[in-house]
Amino acid sequence: MTEAELPEADRPSRLARPAFVARFGGVFEHSPWIAEGAVDAGLTADHDTAEGLHAAMVAVMRAAGDPAKLALIRAHPDLAGKLAAAGRLTAESTGEQASAGLDRLTDDERATFTRLNDAYKARFGFPFIIAVKGKTKDEIRAAFEARLGHDAAAEFAEALRQVERIALLRLKDLLP
Repeated sequence: MTEAELPEADRPSRLARPAFVARFGGVFEHSPWIAEGAVDAGLTADHDTAEGLHAAMVAVMRAAGDPAKLALIRAHPDLAGKLAAAGRLTAESTGEQASAGLDRLTDDERATFTRLNDAYKARFGFPFIIAVKGKTKDEIRAAFEARLGHDAAAEFAEALRQVERIALLRLKDLLP
């Protein structure tokens, strides 16, 4: 569907605040404050595409202080972690992790991911975040291992870049 095919009433710039937050509040994992900030800042027709709306939402995220950014990062689940095993991920996270095969790990692979999750959180204080769409479980594991060598500031910045990438991919699923 192209922007021209998107019904006028469904365009982000035309949605009332409650409808906008209901539709886009989950784009940034468990952080509807970003959607609220974007709609409150005012949206125009330039924000009716995935890329345009992403720019508005990322501006809100980037303007937030480090405590809010850390809370955003911490709102993400562990990859192939306990929430996934218990079926307690958001629909978006479930689909994303399944697309990379993280829902079909062997016992040894699951143990490796658990070990990496634990080591990463012990080192940085937040979960490992990577936009898994289009990646294999081996690529994800390799990135996990490489990023454990980063310093805290570099990894905080990388986690936010990955959060932004995940949000863009989610918006592309919702908008032209």
